[in-house]
Amino acid sequence: MTALRAISAEAQAGVLTVGAPSDVSLIRGRGVAALIWQRRPLASFQHWIDALDPADLPRVRAILRPDAARSFVTQACDSAGTPQGPERDRLIDDIAALADIFAGVTGAPWLRLRLDVVTGNACRRFHIDRVTARLVCTYRGTGTQYGFSDRGEPEVIHTVPTGAPFVMRGTIWPARPDPGLLHRSPPIEGTGETRLMLALDPVHDPEEEA
Repeated sequence: MTALRAISAEAQAGVLTVGAPSDVSLIRGRGVAALIWQRRPLASFQHWIDALDPADLPRVRAILRPDAARSFVTQACDSAGTPQGPERDRLIDDIAALADIFAGVTGAPWLRLRLDVVTGNACRRFHIDRVTARLVCTYRGTGTQYGFSDRGEPEVIHTVPTGAPFVMRGTIWPARPDPGLLHRSPPIEGTGETRLMLALDPVHDPEEEA
């Protein structure tokens, strides 16, 4: 799929839907506030990760070189007791690939990597992050929600599909013109849902992040 064919109707509002990893670089385009890499997880992988006991889901928070993502996530899987097999390998491979793609697009020599298991209402208010850009991918559970507003909560709320990377500009790298794009984690407290969410932020000086 070409970048031109992949752009959705929401492009006019500052959000692109793209169909290939090479199109993630379109986040650098004028007026682009965010993009969704539309992809469908393999049914076997989704069934596996949805069926895991939440205690077996990997968790990690680290500032690392992009090429170290594989090692850190592998260690997180080992620590959590995530069952070995092709699905676990697919999860590790995908996070390592996203780290490489995102670092290439942002030019960041380091990344802040968070792999969080979420069961409550984390970041339930609509907001924009104080970063240059952020990549979020929800591997299990409801994806990130977003909408457009210049005041308060958006009237129309969109949900990023599970497994689709969502790349957003932050306040340090604003979209021009500003479409008023806000996002939040979906409110799931009390539903029994468990989410597994990856977030990547570019880091240029690790010492400033300490």
